[in-house]
Amino acid sequence: MKTEKLILSSGKRSRAKARTSIKPGNGSIRINKVPYQNLGFLERLEIEEVLLITKKILKKLDFDISARVSGGGKNGQIEAVRMAMSKAIITFSKSKELELAFSQYDRNILVADVRRKEPNKPGDSKARKKRQSSKR
Repeated sequence: MKTEKLILSSGKRSRAKARTSIKPGNGSIRINKVPYQNLGFLERLEIEEVLLITKKILKKLDFDISARVSGGGKNGQIEAVRMAMSKAIITFSKSKELELAFSQYDRNILVADVRRKEPNKPGDSKARKKRQSSKR
């Protein structure tokens, strides 16, 4: 019986959460069971950034990636998938050079951006600036 190594990874952005599994294969990438080529142009470019850096360092894409993403908006989901993919690829390839290349290109590929929306204050509809009140 042949054992394949399966690596799981996750990424977050705003309210979006992505879980990624990577295994040896021929380079297919699916997001929510749909090939990433079916995404919009800009979303596809963000995913391809990770793949191009990987191809430049490792010279080949000999793995299949399957990602499940939920929550948040469209851009948050793409950035969450991008982070989960890059973490999984680094773990799969065990390449320090690839990790350095990712962090030099864009730190947010590997490190989560923890900023969140500040809650509204009581009795107001905004978090910071108050409404002007009339005294007369």
